[in-house]
Amino acid sequence: MSSTKNPAARSDAGAAADKRRFLIRMVSVLIGGMVLDGYVLGIIGPVAGTMAEDLQLTSFWEGLIAAAALVGILIGAPLGGIAADKWGRRPIFMFDIGLFAVASGMQFFIDSPVWLIVVRLLMGIAIGTEYAVGWPLMAEFSPTHLRGRLMAAMGIAWYGGFMIAFLTGHLLNEYTDLSWHFILGTSTFIAVALFLARLGLPESPRWLWSEGRKDEARALAAKYMPDDALDDVQHEDVRKGSFGMLFSKEYWRSTLFISGFWFCAVTPYFAIATFADSVLQQYGLAGGLAGGVGLSAVALAGVIVTFLLIEKVGRRLLTVPPQWLCGVVLAIIGLWAGAPAPVVLVLFLVFSFFNAGYNTLTNVYPGEVLPTEIRCIGTGFAAAVSRVGAAIGIFLLPMSMESLGAGPTMLIAAAVALAGAGLSQWLAPETKGKTLTEAAAAFSH
Repeated sequence: MSSTKNPAARSDAGAAADKRRFLIRMVSVLIGGMVLDGYVLGIIGPVAGTMAEDLQLTSFWEGLIAAAALVGILIGAPLGGIAADKWGRRPIFMFDIGLFAVASGMQFFIDSPVWLIVVRLLMGIAIGTEYAVGWPLMAEFSPTHLRGRLMAAMGIAWYGGFMIAFLTGHLLNEYTDLSWHFILGTSTFIAVALFLARLGLPESPRWLWSEGRKDEARALAAKYMPDDALDDVQHEDVRKGSFGMLFSKEYWRSTLFISGFWFCAVTPYFAIATFADSVLQQYGLAGGLAGGVGLSAVALAGVIVTFLLIEKVGRRLLTVPPQWLCGVVLAIIGLWAGAPAPVVLVLFLVFSFFNAGYNTLTNVYPGEVLPTEIRCIGTGFAAAVSRVGAAIGIFLLPMSMESLGAGPTMLIAAAVALAGAGLSQWLAPETKGKTLTEAAAAFSH
């Protein structure tokens, strides 16, 4: 006697398999975007000397080139966020990777500092736009029980992309006759592959619902999202978002938290990186392959630990205590003027590990504490504020090292870290296990 499975059961199993395949594809292209971001920022370091010699760059032009991508992020993050909340995630998602591919391809033909600045500016705009739309998309398509881990994986991807770029650039520059144009242009291959992989991906059902396009939202949610996600999508508000909503009575705390937390997380990072180089020189690790990869590896380890723990211990425990610890570490470095070099090195490594860990949460929180209609706008705004912190770390704190000295500079960095810790102690919510609608609606500890 033969037996057959229920056709409905076979159909449900097939639908579940299709959803898993789609999730893998979506996660892959989003993580790929972060790999590309890290790669673009990391690839220029190994060829900077050759490039400067070939283009006869003065220190003024070198500074402009270094700042171009940062300025681009400041432009691209808020504008990309506004566009994604107004016109949808999908068109902006495709635009930024297309801009990546075009701007990256232009690097093969650069013959002047002006064009190099233009290209790096365009690539910075693409990076900023990717920040504003990539993290919200990951939040909107991720299952609740995996959302934190998948978004943390994007942090691993960024550090991984930076390390891959540093290794690739160093090896190609040292052991081949390839020009610096070609080495910079290797990011084009990644960008084109991601552009092709993103073709045909759907719009976010949550954004469609917030726009009142409920039938489309239901159809796409049923096709691509977990079964329990449709119910949560239907709890979304139907209303237009605006930049002003970030500062409304309802959402100003969310905006203050994600922007201030992000700012205070990145600013001391650049300060301590500047200070640590002189320490690492005593161990033969400053500059070159060992120094660049070694420093990135410590930070990458911190991100990986956060990735492994985020769905077990929650967001708040990984956000608040590490910030207090890093503030204390920086204060010790600043106050202990005669500390032995090995002690300073250990303190620096402790800071790098834990700072990278809670920096990962700057990727996670914006997508969770803001509602769909301002999720991209808010993420883009917070990313732009964080780049102001990066600028302070890059430009102002090195001058402070020269004029004030290492001790006072580290105390300033400690004050920034402790301010972030106090802000997070006050406002950082626990969003583990909550749906996006619940997390945005219940902004509390």
